[in-house]
Amino acid sequence: MKLEMLMKTAGDDAFDMPMPPDGEIRRMPSLVAAFAHLLKYRIEALGALEVHDGMTTPMMDALFARKEPKTGTDGTMSWTVDIANAGSGDDFVLGLKELVLPDGQRRPYSMWLSGVYPRALDGLCKVLSLDMRVIDPAWIGMKLRKLLNFGEPLGDFMARVPGQAKMQSYPSTVAYVATLIIHRYAMLGVLDEHGYPVQQMGVLEIPEGQIKATGIKAQTGRVCRECGNTTLIKKDGCEFCTSCGAIGACG
Repeated sequence: MKLEMLMKTAGDDAFDMPMPPDGEIRRMPSLVAAFAHLLKYRIEALGALEVHDGMTTPMMDALFARKEPKTGTDGTMSWTVDIANAGSGDDFVLGLKELVLPDGQRRPYSMWLSGVYPRALDGLCKVLSLDMRVIDPAWIGMKLRKLLNFGEPLGDFMARVPGQAKMQSYPSTVAYVATLIIHRYAMLGVLDEHGYPVQQMGVLEIPEGQIKATGIKAQTGRVCRECGNTTLIKKDGCEFCTSCGAIGACG
């Protein structure tokens, strides 16, 4: 579902790309779309997208809206914040569209950017918007925490810490965007300031009978922030937990 969304992402960097396996030239509307096409091809080649009888889809079932809800003429609630990174030239507005769930909880369900920023971030907005619509906030919290240490070459900058008067250095614009979104969830009482859910709902638990052996043996390393085990190692240039599979900062 996410790949299908990304495959339709348009940008200012459209180009022709030879597609595997026969090199057929196809027009890609953006670099993000090209990445999604290649990823989908490889996943299908591995048979990872095959759906078998009796297989449950807990994450799809946990969405309170598969498509972004459309507003009526009265509009909807939203939260916006300005972001500027002089080093990278980014200068834009981050917006979160919000709604009230039947239980009275106010939740973001979509994000958007407007201004000067790399158009590849439109793909990130689409993916995170879908993650926001998983009923268990632990899911979006996990996704946002993975971005907090995301670095970019010469992309680090000083910015105000959300909710405080002091300044702090952030490794990239993406990392600061994730920090601000977590702060908004904390303002709404959905996540804490570290990105963990205030109330656990259990959506992240793997259904019994669908746990597959990975063949990866746990290796001693640093403490993993996701599972707490001392099995975080460096693999292919990125932090990788050999216990839970979490991927951290790269570079």
